[in-house]
Amino acid sequence: MADLLYTELLKLKRSKMFLVSILGSAAVPFMCFIGFLNKRGKSPDVPIQFSEVFSETNMYIVLLIGVLLYGVIASYLFNREYIENTLKSLLTIPVSKVSFMLSKFIMLLIWIMTLTIVSWGLTLMLGLVGDFEGLNSTVLAESLKQFVIGGGLLFLVVTPAIFITLVSKNYVPGIVFNTVITMVNVMMITSEYRALYPWAGVWVIVNNMVVPEYPVEYTYISIFTTFIIGFIATMIYFRKEDI
Repeated sequence: MADLLYTELLKLKRSKMFLVSILGSAAVPFMCFIGFLNKRGKSPDVPIQFSEVFSETNMYIVLLIGVLLYGVIASYLFNREYIENTLKSLLTIPVSKVSFMLSKFIMLLIWIMTLTIVSWGLTLMLGLVGDFEGLNSTVLAESLKQFVIGGGLLFLVVTPAIFITLVSKNYVPGIVFNTVITMVNVMMITSEYRALYPWAGVWVIVNNMVVPEYPVEYTYISIFTTFIIGFIATMIYFRKEDI
């Protein structure tokens, strides 16, 4: 397992996809920073709080960019060997299919959390450059916790896209799936049913937007059910697939 994970890290080091993903994760902090500067220009007497900046940046990551970006990363990571036609050679080493897939999932989690920390750090840096107010240890700790929880939960709900990518052996269906999910996210966020929709449910948990009709336990159940179904389907399909 350790060797497989190390191999994944080496492949990632040589890939341009990691740099592209870093740029993608930096997009939201920059856009929010520009938006808050515009807000300051219109209302110069109203201070911009770090807590507001962190919260709004994380909202766009969780509801929009994160779903798309992490879905693309997952599709790339799990489909790379098919595209490069190296899977047959790799499995003759021999390598356990289960260990191979688990190393992919661990690598995906590491990748997502790395991008999460990059987004949080860049938001902090831009906030310091913009001379925003209200920065203290409590705001730092709470914002980092929310970013990390958001990244971890988005990792859980990306498994259906992984399964679709494996079955289709192509990036496009997974990307289309995540695009549709993102569009539905936008529609669901103002609905009470957001608590039952796994992808919007991530923001419900992160921002504590509990819907009275649906306890937060329902949201956790929907997220973990999505993860389990996608994970099991992926593992079963890959184990039974004739490479």
